[in-house]
Amino acid sequence: MQLYGYFRSSASYRVRIALNLKGLSYDYVPVHLVRGGGEQFKPEYRQLNPDAIVPTLVDDGAAIQQSLAIIEYLEELHPEPSLLPGTARDRAYIRAVALQVACEIHPIDNLRVLKYLTGTLGVSDDVKSEWYRHWIAAGFETLETHLVADGRAGKLCFGDTPTLADLCLVPQVFNAHRFKIDTQPYPTIHRIYEYATQLDAFATAAPGAQPDAE
Repeated sequence: MQLYGYFRSSASYRVRIALNLKGLSYDYVPVHLVRGGGEQFKPEYRQLNPDAIVPTLVDDGAAIQQSLAIIEYLEELHPEPSLLPGTARDRAYIRAVALQVACEIHPIDNLRVLKYLTGTLGVSDDVKSEWYRHWIAAGFETLETHLVADGRAGKLCFGDTPTLADLCLVPQVFNAHRFKIDTQPYPTIHRIYEYATQLDAFATAAPGAQPDAE
């Protein structure tokens, strides 16, 4: 398998954690999202991923896009250890937390949106950062409420077992820290992040541990 990704990409980070938890080996192919206007726009990469985003997983010649689709693909092929354990209701909860991050928080704060704000709309870096902080705060407030009210969180989002929910949460918190956002006002989120990042599968997937880290 080959994983095309970028060290700071939240979506790539999710897939790296999944591969590590599953104990799967892969070749990492860096795609720099900024250098030279963005290597994701090169024709050879767009043949793999027409959306010009990362990650892309190539397995036995098939190119698979979208981090959550990739993770579910890995889950189906390599079901143990499961990233979606428990009952149908438990799995719905895990998916809901994951999608709350991946669909509600991440898309409006990703690199493409931030570059559009500064490059096309001409907003200042300060305004861009304020945009980011606003939407992270709004998302983390509701996510914190969800985790606390549901009661299934333990050391991680679902008890003490790493799941799809943690794979989405941890990269989002990492990026929030990059923008100097204090996550201690969200104690459950903060605690889960602090615990998860000490686990080997998460630590070796961290942006700073990647070969293309700057």
